[in-house]
Amino acid sequence: MRAALYDRYGPPEVLYEGTVPMPVMGPGEVLVRVHATSVNGGELHGRAGRVRFVTDMAERGFPKRMGVDFAGEVVAVGPNVPRPASGSDAHESTAGPGSRGSTARPGPQTADPGSRGSTDEAGPRAVDPGSRGSTDGVGPSGPVGGSGVRGPVVGDRVWGLLPRVFGSAAEYVVVRPRQIALAPAGLDLVQAAALPVVGTTAITALRDKARLQEGERLLVRGAAGGAGSVAVQLGRAFGAHVTALAGARSLDFVRDLGADEAFDYRTTGPADLGRFDVVLDTVGTGLSAYRRLLRPGGRMVTIAFDLDRVVASLSYVAASAVFGSRRVRLFSGNPTHRLIADLTRYVESGAIRPVVDTVFPLADIAEAHRALEAGGVRGKHVIQIV
Repeated sequence: MRAALYDRYGPPEVLYEGTVPMPVMGPGEVLVRVHATSVNGGELHGRAGRVRFVTDMAERGFPKRMGVDFAGEVVAVGPNVPRPASGSDAHESTAGPGSRGSTARPGPQTADPGSRGSTDEAGPRAVDPGSRGSTDGVGPSGPVGGSGVRGPVVGDRVWGLLPRVFGSAAEYVVVRPRQIALAPAGLDLVQAAALPVVGTTAITALRDKARLQEGERLLVRGAAGGAGSVAVQLGRAFGAHVTALAGARSLDFVRDLGADEAFDYRTTGPADLGRFDVVLDTVGTGLSAYRRLLRPGGRMVTIAFDLDRVVASLSYVAASAVFGSRRVRLFSGNPTHRLIADLTRYVESGAIRPVVDTVFPLADIAEAHRALEAGGVRGKHVIQIV
């Protein structure tokens, strides 16, 4: 199958479209035909060899793969994956009426990998965007494992993330059901691919780590980028007053996403800003200056650290624990079904929409990396496979 590869660390030019064996599906796994993936900032650093402790752990030797998130279609289901009983509606699929109520059959369930599958959609299923709690994962939000719960079936439109490995920039991936959920009804899968990484990151940061509340003041640093653009939308959905820091050319863009105020980061420093209940940093530099903007009881979450000063940056995050609730929170995400299904609900409720800057074919993976490195991106660059 076709896949994005690189044979050595280096600039974007090391990337190319090559061929690798089809992944082998084992018990409890599903085969997904990937329609699209996105380019994430961490992948740039991985390709350049700046985080070899991560890339070498994820995959030994060369060639190495690219891609973390994906949106696509289930084309085969292995044994030991939960199936719905005949007529069961415990988990409704958006893949179309033909996939509902199918009976369990022994052995893998397969479809022609070249088939596009049904395009019939179930209607939107709303969720209160202000809800803080994670859902139980049962029902129309996506497939999960476990007794009595409907797993994925052939034809399901799904999205998800690989578990701390790379390789979704390819025609197929093999995953466990806990790593996917149904993609939002009515959302094009190429557009959907912009959201799994940055959407689950923003939800974790604002809902779970910062516990952002209605009426609070939120500062989003790097608001025009992938995670930042989702955070602006989610902050507005939660009822917060959102202040965005972005490039001058993106100020109207972040206002359209829901920012109440937007400032050029080149001309607006921390001293020019007010106080905030929550600060979300997507840049990773100058953390101490932005932490000082917190009100009493405020919370700061960063999803990045300074790669030019790794030890100092991570040491500051650790040392900030002395500030108690006003410390800097840094987390390493590894989303599973419940969180991905929550993202589906936020999209279907209208709280979040994907923002795609440019769609590149797989053969232009190097150009996509160059574009992200050049800066000024609005939302995400997406790699279309199908």
